[in-house]
Amino acid sequence: MTAYLPEGNLINSEENRNSLRNLQSLTDAMKEEKILEAVAVVCDAKHNLIVDLGEIKGIIPREEGAIGIREGTVRDIAVISRVNRPVCFVVTEITQDENGTRYAKLSREKAQRKCSENYVSRLEKGDVIPAKITHLEQFGAFADIGCGIIALLPIDSISVSRIEHPKERFYTGMDIKAVVKSIENGRISLSHKELLGTWEENAQRFTPGETVTGIIRSVENYGAFVELSPNLAGLAETKEGVKIGQQASVYIKSIIPSKMKIKLIIIDTFPYSYSPQPPEYFFEGDKMEKFVYSPKDCEKAIFTDFT
Repeated sequence: MTAYLPEGNLINSEENRNSLRNLQSLTDAMKEEKILEAVAVVCDAKHNLIVDLGEIKGIIPREEGAIGIREGTVRDIAVISRVNRPVCFVVTEITQDENGTRYAKLSREKAQRKCSENYVSRLEKGDVIPAKITHLEQFGAFADIGCGIIALLPIDSISVSRIEHPKERFYTGMDIKAVVKSIENGRISLSHKELLGTWEENAQRFTPGETVTGIIRSVENYGAFVELSPNLAGLAETKEGVKIGQQASVYIKSIIPSKMKIKLIIIDTFPYSYSPQPPEYFFEGDKMEKFVYSPKDCEKAIFTDFT
C-alpha cells in the first residue's frame, strides 16, 4: 500500500525517472497503467494541465484533473494550483495533434481513483501513514495522503501543547507522518500528536536545575504555561510583562511524573517568529492501537484509543 505516496514523493525515484526516459518506456508504463509523476508547467485557458515529460508533451484534460472536477463537486482551483508542482497521472494514450506532433494524454483522476480503491479505502483507524501538508487554515492543516487525495488534520490533533495556528508547526509542502483518527462516509480525519511522544518520553529530555528555551502558550492568574516541546509544557510562576507567543528562557525547578507537572521559573522573554522544523517522532511503527500520554503512576489518565 505504501506505493501510493503523497504527490511529489515519487517524482525523483529511479523507477519514475526510468519510465519517463523515452517514448518506449512511457508506452510501457501506459500498458501497465503505472502511476507516474512529472511537473505541470502550464494550465491553459481551458484549465488543461500541460506536463513536462521530457521527450514529449503531456496533457491532462480539465475533467481528468482530479476526482470531482467532472462532476462539479471539486473546484478548478484543484487543477490550477498544481502549476509548477509535481502531478501524478496515468498515461491513457499516446497520440498526435493536428500538426502531427506526438503528445501523451494523461489522467490524474485515474491515478487518484487507483489510489483510493487500492490504498485509501483500505485504511483503518490507527494506521500510521506518510502525508504532505498542502495548505493551512486556522482550524487545521490539510494533508495529501496519496496522489493528491486530501485529509484534514484538526488543530487540536497536531500536538498536545495547544497552538494558535498550524503554521506554528507546519509549512506547505512539509512531509510528515500522521495517524488515521477517524473514517466517516469515506472522509479521513488525521491526528499527529500521538507520534510526538508521551509525557515521560518528552520529560526525560530535561533535568531539574537546567535553564532551557520555551514558548509562552497561555497566561493565567496563577502562572504561565510554557511549551518545552510540542508534547510537553510546564507551569511557570507569574512574571510581569509575559505575553502569549513570546519565547522564554526558563529555569526548571522540579519534574513530578506522578502529577504530570513541571515547575518553572521564567528568567527572561524575547520576541519569537515561528520557523517550523521537521517533527521528531517517537513512534516508528505503522499501526497504533492505543496511545497513553500520561505516566503509569499518574493520578490522571490521558490516552487515545484507536481500536
